[in-house]
Amino acid sequence: MVDSTDMFGDPLDHESEGDTPSQAELEAAGQSALFGDPAPAAAAPASPPVSQPLSPTAPPAAAQPYRVLARKYRPQTFSALIGQDAMVQTLANAIRRDRLAHAFLMTGVRGVGKTSTARLIAKALNCVGPDGQGGPTIDPCGQCEPCVAIAEGRHIDVIEMDAASHTGVDDVREIIEAVRYAAVSARYKIYIIDEVHMLSRNAFNALLKTLEEPPAHVKFLFATTEVDKLPVTVLSRCQRFDLRRIPAPLLAEHFARVCAEEGVPAEPEALSMIAEAAEGSVRDGLSILDQAIAHADLGGEGRVTPAQVQDMLGLADKTVQRRLLAAVLAGDAPALLDLVAAQFALGVEPLSLLRSQMELVHRITVAQVGRTGAEAISAEERAAIDGWAAQLSAGQLHRLWQLLLKGHDEVRTAPDPLIAAQMALLRVLHAADLPDPGQLVRKLEHLAAQPGVVQAGAAPPGGGTASAGSAPAAVAVDWEGLVHQVEQHSPMAGAALRLGLRVIELRPGLLRYAFAPGLAPMPAAEIRKALESATGASWEVEPGDGECQPSLEEQREAVERDARAAMRRAPLVEAAFAVFPQAQIVEEDSSPGPQSGRGERNWSRTA
Repeated sequence: MVDSTDMFGDPLDHESEGDTPSQAELEAAGQSALFGDPAPAAAAPASPPVSQPLSPTAPPAAAQPYRVLARKYRPQTFSALIGQDAMVQTLANAIRRDRLAHAFLMTGVRGVGKTSTARLIAKALNCVGPDGQGGPTIDPCGQCEPCVAIAEGRHIDVIEMDAASHTGVDDVREIIEAVRYAAVSARYKIYIIDEVHMLSRNAFNALLKTLEEPPAHVKFLFATTEVDKLPVTVLSRCQRFDLRRIPAPLLAEHFARVCAEEGVPAEPEALSMIAEAAEGSVRDGLSILDQAIAHADLGGEGRVTPAQVQDMLGLADKTVQRRLLAAVLAGDAPALLDLVAAQFALGVEPLSLLRSQMELVHRITVAQVGRTGAEAISAEERAAIDGWAAQLSAGQLHRLWQLLLKGHDEVRTAPDPLIAAQMALLRVLHAADLPDPGQLVRKLEHLAAQPGVVQAGAAPPGGGTASAGSAPAAVAVDWEGLVHQVEQHSPMAGAALRLGLRVIELRPGLLRYAFAPGLAPMPAAEIRKALESATGASWEVEPGDGECQPSLEEQREAVERDARAAMRRAPLVEAAFAVFPQAQIVEEDSSPGPQSGRGERNWSRTA
């Protein structure tokens, strides 16, 4: 037998035939390289393992990429949609009664479920049930082909469009052309337009006719965060649902369920802090929770704690908030400054510090009206809030709020927020223990009612009044009554007589007078004419010299000066001025009209 040779004439080494792959192995290797590892061929003969296979081994399957919590826990059923019970009830009744609108508009702040609701409505309208025989339902099965395809975003009859990137008439024209054709496989052809307020005015106008009278197989679902930018013509053609902000307690419960699903331990206070920071948005809250879980993992404990959330978000510590308010109410300025400095060193912004104090005062006020513990997170905080609510009056709390609000505005616009925050809190500290105006009035009335206290406005002992000169012995005519009669007939002349005329002699039919310095004298003829017109009698009027009685205005001012002096000598007022040396007594003019002469005081004064 001749030994086999290769193409170059060299004899083959038969001892290595066992290492040469067979034809079946070569084919299997090629199939594996193209399509993965197939099942071994039944007819392939057994052979020893090859030390160096010709084809590379198939790579391991790639790990599923991480999905953020906001996407992973997007609600897939209406029962999982939290905080929107009124809308779900309305849709359920509409489906049961077969009264479905042709266009729905979902509005609300970011992250409350507008787009998720639109997808749920699409599933509810197109669900056919696990057996393929079902109809529209508020509880879509999630198992049929339409439900699965819509959830995965690949259903051919559910078209989602982002109006922020498709704003023109051409984009709307494509919709108008496509609505004429029936749905391919679903019950309804549904158009979900997100951020619909971004459409141009011409695009809205082009859509109006189709939106008002669409084919029976077409439904429009709009979502927007700025509903006020939509034309009224569009709003009138849609059934509108205003999605509400999610309350913080409900958000905290939802986050607790998410943490349980993820297997992450989290303290309730930390979840409450995240819920408050979310401001009613589920998506914002889940994003913060995602960050908090990562932050907790970096800490090595794997637990979401309030301290970590506070450090991550830069929030003021709840305990420090209470200590700061306690320092304000106790008037402890050094402790207040130390707390502010310590929080600033930890990275807490001064504006956040003022805002936290305002929130705490608001919670105390709410607890005072009967909502005890509604916003408190821990038992310790609830006890502190209830204690302050019982200790402080409503007036003090409202004054604290106004002072903190003013301080908040000052810190926001100040060139140095830290200094502005310190000065604002010190101002609140010094004004915290002042009595409110109602308490002050009651104290004044109580002291004024005691014997020995001079009444405000009372005449000083002796009954005398300051005057510009000694009055005549007797005046036969009531000068003030006479001036009042003149004012009834000639207000301008009466005002001149009241302001500056000093009586030297006054008898029936005779008036001798002088005018106060600094005032332009009124001619005697005009005075006589005014008197005769007011009294109907003849008068002799002439200017003169000598001792005169003060004018009526000067007499009134003298009485007021005496009253103010008497008030200033009152013990309570003396005590108030001792505490507040720079205080002033401010009186409100309650005179009913021009008869007092106050309004016409400058009527005849010279420049």
